[in-house]
Amino acid sequence: MATAVLNNGRRAWTTTPEIYFAKHIDNSRLVKVSDPKRRREMVQFMCSLAIVFLVVMFYAWQHFSAIEYGYRIEALKSQRDALVESNRQLKLEQAYLRNPERIVAAAQQLGLQTPQVGQVMRLDVQQSDSGPVMARAAAVTVISPAN
Repeated sequence: MATAVLNNGRRAWTTTPEIYFAKHIDNSRLVKVSDPKRRREMVQFMCSLAIVFLVVMFYAWQHFSAIEYGYRIEALKSQRDALVESNRQLKLEQAYLRNPERIVAAAQQLGLQTPQVGQVMRLDVQQSDSGPVMARAAAVTVISPAN
């Protein structure tokens, strides 16, 4: 309620006072009438809304799957690049370890000597397909370095 104070100390109404009266409404006798046309329209609307929702969800699923596959492809490409680099490093290390000059120098540091004639036996694969090849034990000769 809005009031204003006048110069002489009296109060005056600035707006119209609002008065509310309680209305007692009895809706117990009202009966809702079902409209079959409206019901059919609502069912059609809900079905079309569900179809639109399913189409949007299918599109979103495909879109996010494509993004996920893109991330997987990039991860696999980076993994492949790392494996190619690792393979290159291993081939370089293999070439270094197979270097005959390095092997001879390492053998001389360990005090090894070149093999004598008849000391080296080549194990060639036999060309016969008659059956499995069995291993053979040969006599081993140990040559100690001369002191």
